[in-house]
Amino acid sequence: MNSKKLPENIIRYTLGILLLLVAINAFAGGYYAMAGAKNVPTEWLRGSPFSNYFIPGLFLFIVVGGLALLAAIFIFRHHRLALKAAYVSGTIILLWLLIQVTIIGYVSWMQPSTAIAAVIIILLTTQLKKYDL
Repeated sequence: MNSKKLPENIIRYTLGILLLLVAINAFAGGYYAMAGAKNVPTEWLRGSPFSNYFIPGLFLFIVVGGLALLAAIFIFRHHRLALKAAYVSGTIILLWLLIQVTIIGYVSWMQPSTAIAAVIIILLTTQLKKYDL
């Protein structure tokens, strides 16, 4: 294996696995929210356009989770849109968290840890861009 290929593969697999973890988390959180978000106070939604967690959960499941999964698949398959999908996924995750924290505030360690994952996704994508896809 040439020396250029090893770092590229490490970056690619790290990025793909991180995107998969974010997707799984978004699918689980989105499903939980759509199922009624038991034990999550609806008072947190005061000031938002939502009276329950169904629509935010649907967005989390489809947009955040779906895009992260698609980006992971693209990264693993060396698809020509892989880098764009990963950048967009990282950006959507950060925007989702920004809006979430603005509406409900800081409520869980998952918010900063997911934000860190999104930043790492963007940084790894930037590094992967240095290699020819």
